[in-house]
Amino acid sequence: MKLVAACLCGINCRYDGANKLNNEIRNMVACGEAVPVCPELMAGLPTPREACERVGDKILSVTGKDYTEDFNNWANETLKLAKNIGATEFIGKNGSPSCGVGMQYDGTFSGKQIQGDGVAAELLRKNNIKVSSI
Repeated sequence: MKLVAACLCGINCRYDGANKLNNEIRNMVACGEAVPVCPELMAGLPTPREACERVGDKILSVTGKDYTEDFNNWANETLKLAKNIGATEFIGKNGSPSCGVGMQYDGTFSGKQIQGDGVAAELLRKNNIKVSSI
């Protein structure tokens, strides 16, 4: 079983109210091979919402609001979900401060990316769940 970023299966949950539909991911969910998850929605954030970026260990919005506690709490809930369904892999979306795998925005809201994972992806990786991106 896999967890997948909900925006990848066509759910309009991104900060801008859109999705990043990937038909392969949508088919995995439809066939029962994967479960979609959006830690940001689980944290109670609305869609659409302010853009957030990871700045060191903090998650800040473009206006400077600190969402670190929310993101960390729901990263832990994502890990619980992964364990409950027996997930061995997570497929995320690069750039997301929660689901990003491999690349993150650098915290300047300028579009520049650096290496790193979002907080949920990082926690899943630390708990021996394979993380990858599409």
